[in-house]
Amino acid sequence: MAMLTTTLTVALVGNPNTGKSTLFNALSGLRQRVGNYPGVTVEMKKGQFTSDGLTFELVDLPGTYSLAARSPDEMVAVDLLLGRRPEEPRPDVIVSIVDATNLDRHLYLTSQLLDLGVPVVVAVNMIDAAAAQGLTINYEKLSGALGVPVVPIQANNGTGLPQLIRTIRQTAENGKIPQPLEFPVAFNEIIAHITKELSDQVPPVLVRRLLLDVGGYVEHEFVAEHGKRLQQLLTKAREQLAAANCPVPAIEARTRFAWVRNAVAAAVTKPAQRPITWTDRLDAVLTHRLWGTVAFLAVMFVMFQSIFLWAQPLMDQIDAAREWLAQGVEDAMPPGPLRALLVDGVIGGIGSVLVFLPQILILFAFIAILEDCGYMARAAFLMDRIMSRCGLSGKSFIPLLSSVACAIPGIMATRVIENRRDRLATILVAPLMSCSARLPVYVLLIGAFIAKPGSPAWLPGLVLFAMYLIGFTVAPLVALALKRTLLRGAPPVFVMELPSYRRPKLTAILRRMFEAGKAFVIRAGTIILAAMIIVWALLYFPYTDANGESYPERIAQAEEAASANADRLKELHAIEQPTPEQQAELAQLEETASLADKLNGAWKRQSLLGRLGLWMEPVFEPLGWDWKIGVAAMASFPAREVIVGTFGLLYDVGDVDPGLVLDGSDEEGQAKVVSLTRAVQDEWAKDPIRGRYGVPVALSIMVFFALCCQCGATLAVIQRETRSWLWPAFTFVYMTTLAYLGAMLTFQIGRLMVG
Repeated sequence: MAMLTTTLTVALVGNPNTGKSTLFNALSGLRQRVGNYPGVTVEMKKGQFTSDGLTFELVDLPGTYSLAARSPDEMVAVDLLLGRRPEEPRPDVIVSIVDATNLDRHLYLTSQLLDLGVPVVVAVNMIDAAAAQGLTINYEKLSGALGVPVVPIQANNGTGLPQLIRTIRQTAENGKIPQPLEFPVAFNEIIAHITKELSDQVPPVLVRRLLLDVGGYVEHEFVAEHGKRLQQLLTKAREQLAAANCPVPAIEARTRFAWVRNAVAAAVTKPAQRPITWTDRLDAVLTHRLWGTVAFLAVMFVMFQSIFLWAQPLMDQIDAAREWLAQGVEDAMPPGPLRALLVDGVIGGIGSVLVFLPQILILFAFIAILEDCGYMARAAFLMDRIMSRCGLSGKSFIPLLSSVACAIPGIMATRVIENRRDRLATILVAPLMSCSARLPVYVLLIGAFIAKPGSPAWLPGLVLFAMYLIGFTVAPLVALALKRTLLRGAPPVFVMELPSYRRPKLTAILRRMFEAGKAFVIRAGTIILAAMIIVWALLYFPYTDANGESYPERIAQAEEAASANADRLKELHAIEQPTPEQQAELAQLEETASLADKLNGAWKRQSLLGRLGLWMEPVFEPLGWDWKIGVAAMASFPAREVIVGTFGLLYDVGDVDPGLVLDGSDEEGQAKVVSLTRAVQDEWAKDPIRGRYGVPVALSIMVFFALCCQCGATLAVIQRETRSWLWPAFTFVYMTTLAYLGAMLTFQIGRLMVG
């Protein structure tokens, strides 16, 4: 009997959809954190609880069907269970969570856990679903057949959890190591021979995995360490096993499933005729090729509407709070770099982070509900046939659809995808979906150059549809290219269990929302804030004109003068037939009113970013752009919609709120949008290129923004989800390249068509 320390480390392991995360949440409550490991993208959830003076440290490993690791990410779980991760202690007890209705499949993983040399407890979850199916399980007989303690539980309502905690403690105290499965004699002899060739430090379970997992991560790791001699030894050993009727890897499945069948036969009594449950009745509709697809589209429509429309009032409130705080700082401080940093850099940056929160919270509420009730598995099943044609799985559909509202929650939603390559491919193509931030750009340019008097009424809608269609067309093609090049590998077998329908728990939903929101604000938010401050600095400095006078001070004086004359200006505008004197006064006051905007435009033109735009103008010429369009595109890196406000500054109209492009309720704001539209039209009309080819240039800008990754928040979330700067850098480069080529082709072809 082992003497327990004050802390007991417990690893939770199980197949997807066994209720493992529900059990983890039920045991640990809010005392949770996330563990990250160097060199991999996988995360381990950790939690803690105390019982009878003993602290239990829980580690919730990602759901898996087998310990046959195919990548470094999948190997993390095996290494942690074997105590090969220096940052984590080896578990004192492994809890294998299995679905009571699927013991025939789930006990396969349990049989592999018995090989690890660590005490094991089997938690049989969802016992209510098993009872509904008429299954009777004798847990004492099952424990005897498995050789380890077995505890029936219902994780979503807490049934059996006190007994599970007591059993974990007793198992740790006993320290009894379970007996691994007995393989054929020929297999054991080969294992003994390979063990002699390797270091004595190699755990026996890894020697088994080395032989069984053909082309797996363990084989690559050990062959790299021991050379070709080991590869030759493995090849010869597998040939010998095949000759002895123990072919690899079939011998493992044959041995383990025979053991599982014996255990289930000894302990589980099945009814002569399986009863028809509510799950069966619902699945008859929800997994039907036609009606299931209709139901799925209805669910997706509601979710999409919630992200796109329901979040808007909360986003408006956050934006209003940002404006109120910024105005308060402006009123309390004199013009200068510090005030501008706080208002435009810090407050603007924080606001650009928080404004996404409602969308993220609503999306993750939907995902939590769909997962907890069991519908997510059905949705993936329905969409797999379509998604597999571009190298993805059915689970990629919801993240990609969510990205049409905003790529950030869409990328975070890829956590439901177990396969690493599928998840990474989905993350890398999600930003190609035209998100809501692109809409103001489309609407502004369509209104200025497409929806002209005399043009067909259907043309603007067709152009807008085409912009969205670009993403839906290019994303699958890029995903297919990635899966055949950078993310090449054996196609994953689509294994999807359809769990019984369950009632979602409110606490679990709120916890998922809280975790997603917290992760985004803390981790991604810092990067977004830094990007906003850098762009602010590039647009702010230098802030003096050729005479050394401060632009902020001159602008403040001009705004004061315009404010003092605002009432008189309204009076003159209201006169239907003004006298020549009144017309002269009106012109002078309008000049005074526009001075601040003109100064702002002059300031931005000679800023560091403005000068960079002028220097890079030859790069923009093949797209039909001038330096102003180039500067606006570069300034919009933190957020795409910033291009509208930057256009306003560069065309001497003043800062234009991109939200007002879509909202006609604010008359003053709409007047600014109209002024910006006219200013762009007038300036382009004077230019020999943009005057003649205005429509191709406008389409070129829209295509660029449809394909580029002008969103610092998206790149920050990609870094957060992949745990590497390589993938956001790759995303930015490949999407910018695509966008540049697409914009260039659009302009050049349009130029030929115009003639």
